Amino acid sequence: MNNLEKILDDSIAKVKDFPKKGILFYDITSLLLKPAVFNLIIENLYEYYSKSHLDGIIAVESRGFIFAAPLALKFNIPLILARKKGKLPRKTISENYSLEYGEETIEIHQEDINKGKKYLLIDDLIATGGTLKAIANLVEKSGAIVGGIAAVIGLPFLNYDKLLGKYDVKTLINYHGE
Repeated sequence: MNNLEKILDDSIAKVKDFPKKGILFYDITSLLLKPAVFNLIIENLYEYYSKSHLDGIIAVESRGFIFAAPLALKFNIPLILARKKGKLPRKTISENYSLEYGEETIEIHQEDINKGKKYLLIDDLIATGGTLKAIANLVEKSGAIVGGIAAVIGLPFLNYDKLLGKYDVKTLINYHGE
């Protein structure tokens, strides 16, 4: 475990049996209580993507907003919101994806994605990768480019690489099960 991973691990609350029995929930709200750690996350992501020539950042509802907004400001590029169906007021593009307990739909305002532009997708945690794959599909169907996928936490034991393997996926800390 490197220094960044140690700092993050010490700052992330682990909550057993949430939201249901048998699940270990990695709660990023605990690290938001530490401005220095929050800043370390933003700086690390900025450094990693600083040579990527990004045209925008797509933030995944809702905890992805937390990390994407300061990063978009730091890069001085647009912040685009990917939200659950029915949350965006203008014309949207949408993609359905599977969850362990059913289906969900993610949407982005249609005019927010521009053909040929490169977008970074950001969430707080990558589990199975289903939501991020759906957003990547929206980007690509719009003729744009997925310039990377980033999250603070990765759970590679849930095999997100099966859905996201063709993309540059950056996580700051990985957990490999309990």
